[in-house]
Amino acid sequence: MIDTAMLMAAGLGKRMRPLTATRPKPLVKVAGKALMDHAIDRLAAGGIRKVVVNVHYLADTVEAHLRADRHGIELLVSDERQKLLETGGGLMHARELLGDQPFFCANSDNLWVDGAQETLGMMRRIWDPDRMDALLLLVPLARAHCHNGQGDFHMSPCGQLSRRKTAHVAPFVFTGVQIMSPRLLVDPPSDVFSTNIFWNRAIEAGRLYGVSHQGLWFDVGTPRAIPVVEAMLAHG
Repeated sequence: MIDTAMLMAAGLGKRMRPLTATRPKPLVKVAGKALMDHAIDRLAAGGIRKVVVNVHYLADTVEAHLRADRHGIELLVSDERQKLLETGGGLMHARELLGDQPFFCANSDNLWVDGAQETLGMMRRIWDPDRMDALLLLVPLARAHCHNGQGDFHMSPCGQLSRRKTAHVAPFVFTGVQIMSPRLLVDPPSDVFSTNIFWNRAIEAGRLYGVSHQGLWFDVGTPRAIPVVEAMLAHG
């Protein structure tokens, strides 16, 4: 049972300005609830018992919010106050807190709603540590609400992933949710780097896999996205 998760919450939230001038992006509210709380509630509902949250921008505010402990799970802070480490560096910095077993990792600015199956449970059932170093939750580009990209990955019939080629469109978008093996968290190129380094290694080894999300997913990256997301959530 994978019951630990990393929640990425250390970014500067530049695209969410001016809302992030005085508050960190994870505490921007959507449908009456902070983005961070949407993510933590989904993780808790999916059986997660420990969440490691990295902090940098307005870190004291995020920590105070976490101390309110309304979620009934263990919340630990990975402190990046001194230096923003990006996603890969953030994972390496939190390595000891995450433990030695596979774990979920989720972005705090993406909001997902379960489809016919509970999302994290579905991912656990598909996860195969003998074949996989990471399992990414993907959403078809056509259903990537409020997302302006051209897709991230192609997925084979068996679930293996490959990158979108330059000047092409790919059919799947990364939702910000994944299962990772701790064996990926080795040999960092520096202290500041992207998770893409880990994914590239997994692709080269044929061990990066994906699964298509059956529910709703929203990229809540800008203020313009918020009323769109709220309207869709209100209408189910």
